[in-house]
Amino acid sequence: MTELLFRSDAYATTATAKVTAFGEKGVVLDRTLFYPLGGGQPGDTGSLVRPNGERLRVVDTRKGEEAGSVLHLLGPGSPPLELGEELTLELDWARRYPLMRLHTALHLLSCVVVAPVSGGNIAPDRGRLDFDIDMSQLDAAKIERETNALIARAVDTTTVWISDEELDAKPELVKTMSVQPPRGAGRVRLLHIPDIDLQPCGGTHVRNIGEIHGIRVLGLRNVGKRNKRVEIALVD
Repeated sequence: MTELLFRSDAYATTATAKVTAFGEKGVVLDRTLFYPLGGGQPGDTGSLVRPNGERLRVVDTRKGEEAGSVLHLLGPGSPPLELGEELTLELDWARRYPLMRLHTALHLLSCVVVAPVSGGNIAPDRGRLDFDIDMSQLDAAKIERETNALIARAVDTTTVWISDEELDAKPELVKTMSVQPPRGAGRVRLLHIPDIDLQPCGGTHVRNIGEIHGIRVLGLRNVGKRNKRVEIALVD
């Protein structure tokens, strides 16, 4: 298994790790800063630096074929690595931080638009949620105003772990219709924004929602019977 360092510190940008597997698809490490694609959040990018200073570009990060492993996809022409080789990991923070801010902003958006979430996606410059709601109930100006009012409260976020059984006893914690939190590991990770939101999420988030600064609603779209899309961007 790959130790997920971003789970305990989403702000860490460098670390060391050892190669546990290497092949045509990429490299697996014993620990990583890089978030693998999932839950609507894209995989991280950055670099792996060898002891001789040679830099290998990580162009994407995915979940590995073996349960609990993370696969780092390397740029074309990357040289082979040795099993057990120690590398320095360098995260592309300029790309990751906006993703963290947007991801946390989408949690707030799901509290402003009170409806089941039927889909979602995050990109470095924008994010969106799809809701199972009537289009007539969506007002872009109201959504923007109320989301920014929550951001202005500058509340610290925290991580909470509960058991599978506790989550099964509280199905209302799961807002997403299309993606269910993983069960079977014995516990589930929740993002807690006190007095605002509590829901399962394995992604990366900011320590304080004030770091989002503010959002603007880019548009509202009807993309299906149960999919009314709200697209947002950061104000900066």
